[in-house]
Amino acid sequence: MFEKLSRILIPIAGKLNNNRYLSVLRDAFMLSFPLTVFGSIIVVIINLPFLKGWMGDGNYATFSSLLNIAPNATLNIMTLFVIVGIGYYLSRSYKVEPIFGGMIALASFLMLTPFVLTQESGATIAGVIPVDRIGAKGMFLGMIVAFIAAEIYRRVTQRNFVIKMPPGVPPAVAKSFAALLPACITLGIFLIINVVVTLTLHNNLHDLIYHAVQAPLVHLGSGIIPTLIAIFFVQLLWFFGLHGQIIINSVMDPIWNTLALENYEAYSKGAELPHIITKQFVDIYTVGIGGTGMTLAVVLTILIFLKSKQLKQVSKLALGPGLFNVNEPVIFGLPIVMNPLIFVPWVIAPMIVTLITYFAMTTGIVPPPNGIQVPWTMPLFFSGMMATGSLMGGILQLFNMAVVFVIWFPFLKIIDRMNVRKEQEEELKQAAVAGKDQTIGM
Repeated sequence: MFEKLSRILIPIAGKLNNNRYLSVLRDAFMLSFPLTVFGSIIVVIINLPFLKGWMGDGNYATFSSLLNIAPNATLNIMTLFVIVGIGYYLSRSYKVEPIFGGMIALASFLMLTPFVLTQESGATIAGVIPVDRIGAKGMFLGMIVAFIAAEIYRRVTQRNFVIKMPPGVPPAVAKSFAALLPACITLGIFLIINVVVTLTLHNNLHDLIYHAVQAPLVHLGSGIIPTLIAIFFVQLLWFFGLHGQIIINSVMDPIWNTLALENYEAYSKGAELPHIITKQFVDIYTVGIGGTGMTLAVVLTILIFLKSKQLKQVSKLALGPGLFNVNEPVIFGLPIVMNPLIFVPWVIAPMIVTLITYFAMTTGIVPPPNGIQVPWTMPLFFSGMMATGSLMGGILQLFNMAVVFVIWFPFLKIIDRMNVRKEQEEELKQAAVAGKDQTIGM
């Protein structure tokens, strides 16, 4: 069965993993990661529960207004970072000047963005970009435009529709002139698109893409069933030695990150969080408990309850990295890869924990993730508290780890008995060989 599955899955996973556009999308989101983590840290500081009582209402209001510039300049405009990243990395993959690809992609997106802010009273202010257009609401349009703009730019460049400067001209000047025609052609195309849409549909592409594409996809991705399917394939691919996170998250991250950004925008306004399943939901309550498959419980179980010397040695090596959610030592050292005895708990445990987490958050026992970016290497318990802004978020992680222990324990005991038997047989063989050597020596 495993051989048949591997023959089907490995070619598909390989194509997904090597797909140019999915790789670019993954790298673009990682480009924004350090910036949004900084903004998230400031949000955590602003919302520390004791600050308001300690500072007083007036001082706290001043303090929060001064620090709020950090999330506004990072988390709230995350779409801009993703756009630049897509333009940059896609252009670089085609070996054309990447920085111009990133800037042209950004300008193309702004070309389609209405510079009009509508106030609650109905009045409009011209020349102002609403923050939601460059945040969660503009995410999918930004990604689409960035890919198309970078493709147009590289095609024009590779067909030599460029202005070539004579030798001796400084490289920066030469590159700028080389990008002039591709930039004008690309931006001209998006300007025409904006004019046509505005005049014929009396609307803008932001609203059209949001209602026709982004809202349905986000609604679908926020469901528990699609999430369980995604987690199942992450585990299945890892079982065959393929990096499930990279492959599946390349497809799901745009949806999960958009959900997280919408939660953050609601959280920053003091409104009810609209989604339970977000990027943080998936990361903190699966990867955040010792790495993919939540193997920290496995490592601790082996160290405390099992007897096999080989398993204990692997677990000692895996404990340190596992505390920071790095678990390749246990995946390849136990091993988990292609080990049929481990297939059932490896696949089932994350799915059961996901259901428990979803139930705890839908019933209000634990708050949903607030959209704050938490580094995936943040240790257990602390990551849960940061992601939810509540002590219950960390407690839920500990409870989930206990669930993983219960699921894995019977399977680990079987493996332990097999290993102990083999180790005892090996010791007897070595003792017999040593006895023969002593006899020959006498």
